[in-house]
Amino acid sequence: MPSEEAVFSVDGISRSYGTHVALSDVTLTIHRGETVVLIGPSGCGKSTLLRTLNGLITPDTGSVRFDGELVTPDASVEMRRRLGYVIQDGGLFPHLTAYENVTLMARHLGRNGADTSARVTELAELTQFPTAALDRYPIEMSGGQRQRVSLMRALMLDPDVLLLDEPLGALDPLIRADLQADLKRIFETLGKTLVLVTHDMAEAVFFADRIALMREGRVVQIDIPEHLLRSPAEPFVTQFIRAQQKSVEAMRRLDA
Repeated sequence: MPSEEAVFSVDGISRSYGTHVALSDVTLTIHRGETVVLIGPSGCGKSTLLRTLNGLITPDTGSVRFDGELVTPDASVEMRRRLGYVIQDGGLFPHLTAYENVTLMARHLGRNGADTSARVTELAELTQFPTAALDRYPIEMSGGQRQRVSLMRALMLDPDVLLLDEPLGALDPLIRADLQADLKRIFETLGKTLVLVTHDMAEAVFFADRIALMREGRVVQIDIPEHLLRSPAEPFVTQFIRAQQKSVEAMRRLDA
């Protein structure tokens, strides 16, 4: 269960690229153990916001703190190791096998080989990735398998937080549905803090403790799913939900 302890404190951050405003005065708090889903139309700033959380993007104004430590490009190595990051289609290195991708940071840090192998076995079981496929290269794996390897890599060092940028966006509907169920089981098993970007409201409702709906660089409403659906803060929230209402209703029936 989420606690009231703040993991991320985002205070008035803005970011522009020339005349394009990617983030505009965003303030929010993400609590330990909760799953926050960032959602909104294309170009609303959700991926930009996610990348400010791990220091890949520096805001022009405002600040981001992780467990009280200011997040900057020069933030401590130890802080970065506490953040697992998963991107769409896995972002795996094509010249490395699944095993080599998963263990990349562990090998870089000189971790014990036997402990590393044991951790990979544990993660393969958790993510239901076949151990016989650990010697395959990304081109030899399905989209779902690549995402499982990417998740294993993000979990290898047992981070406190997982940041996931549309991890299921490139998958076909059947694989996506299977992986959604598996990811929810994994997330509930691990009990970690999660921030997930998606464009799909049904997926947001399925995963989220709270949903942050964004528009033109602003967070227009952050709330538990039921409140977001029943008590929209402004007309855009209603418009966005109605546009995806059929998929939300379908997900609710499947989850009932």
